[in-house]
This record gives sequence, structure tokens and C-alpha cells, in this order.
Amino acid sequence: MGRIRRNDTVTVMAGKDKGKTGKVLRVIPAINRALVEGVNLIKKHTRQTRNDQQGGIIERECTINMSNLQVLCKGCNRPVRVGYSKLTSGEKVRFCKKCNETIT
Repeated sequence: MGRIRRNDTVTVMAGKDKGKTGKVLRVIPAINRALVEGVNLIKKHTRQTRNDQQGGIIERECTINMSNLQVLCKGCNRPVRVGYSKLTSGEKVRFCKKCNETIT
């Protein structure tokens, strides 16, 4: 169970996009990276491969290291560390270490 999951709202803590927030689109735990919406944009040069497709320069998101991200808590509205606890039913849940609110 990772501390950052898909559809989490995260804040970038370091790098060229420091301070930006976005939704996690994809997590790649094997290489410890995540794809965040609107963060770490790169320019990709594409060539026209079909007659109906246009070539040119497009901007798209690139992966960012998960060590540079923190989950944004909805309760305290700030980037926080994530803790884990077990419920009485045996289910593992994540919670905010500042306000102890459960993160879904």
C-alpha cells in the first residue's frame, strides 16, 4: 500500500513546479514515480504520420518522483504526511498526521 494513490490531490514540494497542486493520474511504484495533472509539463515534437493528423509541438505531463510529492489534506487544507492505522474490521486506512482525518 503506497502513501500516494491514483486520484489523490498532491502538492509538489521540490523542483521547478514547487507549490503546484494537481490530481494523480497514474502511479508507477516500480520506478517510484507518478504522473500528476498539470505538473512537470514537457514539449514533445510530433511528426505528421497520417493526412488527417497534424504535426507540431505538443505539451504533455511527464512523471515526477514521488519523494517530491505530498498528499493535500482536505481537513487542514495543507500538504501533510500520511499515516496508516487498522480499523477494528481489519481494514487498513490512511490518515492525516496533522488532524487525524481519514484520507480516502
